[in-house]
Amino acid sequence: MSHEIFMPALSSTMTEGKIVEWLKNPGDKVERGESVLVVESDKADMDVESFQDGYLAAVLMPAGSTAPVGETIGLIVENEDEIASIQEQNKGKQIEVSSDAQLKLPNKKSEIIEEKQKELPQINEQQVEIKREKVINTSNEIQFNASTSNNSSRVIASPRAKKLASTMGVELTKVHGSGPHGRIQAEDVLKANGQPVSIPWIGEGSSPASIGSSHVQAESKSETLGNSFGKPGETVKFNTLQKAVNNNMESSLNVPCFRVGYSINTDKLDNFYKKVKQNGVTMTALLVKAVAKTLKKHPQVNSSFSENGISYPENINIAVAVAMEDGGLITPVLKEPCNTDLFELSREWKDLVKRSRAKQLEPDEYSTGTFTLSNLGMFGVDRFDAILPPGTGAILAIASSKPTVVANNDGSISVKKIMQVNLTADHRVIYGADGASFLKDLSSLIENEPETLVS
Repeated sequence: MSHEIFMPALSSTMTEGKIVEWLKNPGDKVERGESVLVVESDKADMDVESFQDGYLAAVLMPAGSTAPVGETIGLIVENEDEIASIQEQNKGKQIEVSSDAQLKLPNKKSEIIEEKQKELPQINEQQVEIKREKVINTSNEIQFNASTSNNSSRVIASPRAKKLASTMGVELTKVHGSGPHGRIQAEDVLKANGQPVSIPWIGEGSSPASIGSSHVQAESKSETLGNSFGKPGETVKFNTLQKAVNNNMESSLNVPCFRVGYSINTDKLDNFYKKVKQNGVTMTALLVKAVAKTLKKHPQVNSSFSENGISYPENINIAVAVAMEDGGLITPVLKEPCNTDLFELSREWKDLVKRSRAKQLEPDEYSTGTFTLSNLGMFGVDRFDAILPPGTGAILAIASSKPTVVANNDGSISVKKIMQVNLTADHRVIYGADGASFLKDLSSLIENEPETLVS
């Protein structure tokens, strides 16, 4: 008897999924609860588990293909002697699956090196040889086998890590994975190849690499380009996450929103941040804490629209927008920050960001936000309006804090650090007075009592 493996719905907004890799080959024994394949949903890469014991008889959708939710992508049989008959019945549909094929890696590393040498200018063969030895030596130094899962030879690695490994000629089986459960990330491949690991693009520096000529350095610095997902003349297809973001933004057009802004003096907040920063506190955690404490006094701004009326969630969960390197964004959720001290909240946030960029968040870690923050202050943005995410009542856009000449109540003039925040809210459940009152109290907390954010 055969059992179908369906493309699962891994989130409430997921309509289709992309098969990242099959963890089992046809004929392999499968236990109930054991991971059979990895699927890329609209937000994360997640393992799909088997619901019964048996054997994987046929793979109907190969790695890299996309299938709608509910589509049959594989077959499991209860007895090993049923495999042949199932494969015969599905002849022409099933796909040959192997770890090597999924990784798209050549069998011999020397072949990769030869291809790379052909692409390089034939100026200094000695430099190419040194680079080749560096790759081999670096890989040999790391003797951690990341492919030992269930005593099989498969490699647990992110799609981007596999692509980099294929391009650079790095053997994934000799790379130490820094991700969850030893999963190999793109940074691990770069390290194994002897290349420096860059910080995610939001925090990249502008200093060029040393080339040996000051003239060349100056040119490199002036020609530094911004982020791009393609090359001039290309048309790049939207990835799964980008499609999900696009759908959400289109659905937001049906929501009647209003926007209201406020200018907040951050002098005290900045001074307080300097004191606690050395203990690992992040500015994001500070802002999340301030917003959560203010929402506690303004439950209306934490509400959302539903067909039955205004929905008031039991908890205050703050979602924070994070840009992904390969396009799209995700909103990791800090749950009940009012009940978490500032230092623990900062640790939670760093962990969420790391796992979100590795696409390792659980659904409840990105889909349970009741209020959203979008911060572009690190770019020096003066002000901006954010688009309301579906299912929530409001989102706060936070700009940079800049020295500004202001007129005081007594008529004098002074220079203060001012941060512009703009609230976008669903006018069906939140009214202008609600938004204005919320921003006024948020401003008062940040300007006068930032030290109360510790607990």
